[in-house]
Amino acid sequence: MLKYQNILVFIDPTQESQPALARATEIAKKQQGSTITLFLCCYDLSYEMTSLSSSDERQAMQRIVIKENQAWLDALAVPYQEQGVTINSRVIWHNRPFQAAIIEVLKNNHDLVVKATHPHSKLSAIFFTPTDWNLLRKCPVPLLLVKHHNWPENGNILCAIDCKSMQDEEHHLLNQQILNEAKAMATIINAKTHIVNAYPSPPMNIMLELPEFDPINYEDGLKKFHQKSLQEYAQKNQIAENEIHLVQGLPEDVISTVATEIDAQLVILGTVGRSGLTATLLGHTAEQVIDQLDCDLLALKPTGFISPITL
Repeated sequence: MLKYQNILVFIDPTQESQPALARATEIAKKQQGSTITLFLCCYDLSYEMTSLSSSDERQAMQRIVIKENQAWLDALAVPYQEQGVTINSRVIWHNRPFQAAIIEVLKNNHDLVVKATHPHSKLSAIFFTPTDWNLLRKCPVPLLLVKHHNWPENGNILCAIDCKSMQDEEHHLLNQQILNEAKAMATIINAKTHIVNAYPSPPMNIMLELPEFDPINYEDGLKKFHQKSLQEYAQKNQIAENEIHLVQGLPEDVISTVATEIDAQLVILGTVGRSGLTATLLGHTAEQVIDQLDCDLLALKPTGFISPITL
């Protein structure tokens, strides 16, 4: 059975190279039977200004832009089609690319979205919400954010799981979902699966407020708890001892450090959709780790997640 049968590739018209398309075709060729849809969202505010032209004229100009972009996408697909990959294309006029992409996913039952990433400045992280951050929060299917790292044979996939939540059924199920996704992807691209978990340092406020608090025993107990949980996941999923990574620190720092150490080609983690001021200012692990990674990131939503974007 195909893992990814219907892949949506988010095309960036401002870039000459399209690493998302290259990665999607790499996955499709190894599955024999997958279909790729190239998706491009275009919009020009000047075409919406009623004072400059009539409604019919604006629509005619929009159709010309869509037709030109459609021709460009069709040309983009030809080299891959000649290699036997089934590729369709779709151009949408919409002022919110992430929303248009999610609507496309819902309409046509895509099971994977592939998009290239770009650096985000600290300032943009506070005041703006880039398209890929909105997709991280709201896309209902797995989202593969692509960088330029190669996917060599016998490479490494890194699964970031949360061991402190073993007793939390929802988080436990998400951890297992991440591991199942990694096993499926490892089969497709012939890679080894590693798991990583970050455990925290002793809380400074407790150390200051309670003189009798023993940070060494606390830290040792915390580490043993995480180690035991991590080993249980590893044994259940046939992951070797030398492919288990337990490191103290912030998850985003630990994940990126271990990914670099093992030269991971792909990091897989879970993300839960959030909105409002908290999400905009703080972000979450997936958002914070994007810029620190030099490899692709596959972000998963928990089973049963419903996107706030609807048809």
